[in-house]
Amino acid sequence: MSITAIESVLQQMRATALQSGIAQPAAEAAQPGGFAAELRRSLDNISTAQTKAYGQAEDFEMGKPGVALNDVMVDLQKANVAFQTGLQVRNRLVAAYQEVMNLPA
Repeated sequence: MSITAIESVLQQMRATALQSGIAQPAAEAAQPGGFAAELRRSLDNISTAQTKAYGQAEDFEMGKPGVALNDVMVDLQKANVAFQTGLQVRNRLVAAYQEVMNLPA
């Protein structure tokens, strides 16, 4: 796996986060830190999406007014897609690591 493939996956994660309203475009792009910082921000965004979705689901179960079932289901699906994307990034990073470790010295 090449660096361009990893950067491509990160770019897809950013686009998904922006479309779902999880991340703020200006604040996130302005912070330096390289790959590790970008990965940390992506994981934090996934965690935030899951926390928000589960909190909204709990509010719906408790019968709070103003919480619609369709909003709960959409937020749960967004959190699931974000988690699955993060899982695939992790799998690709592990595969890239193993590939690099198997290179002849």
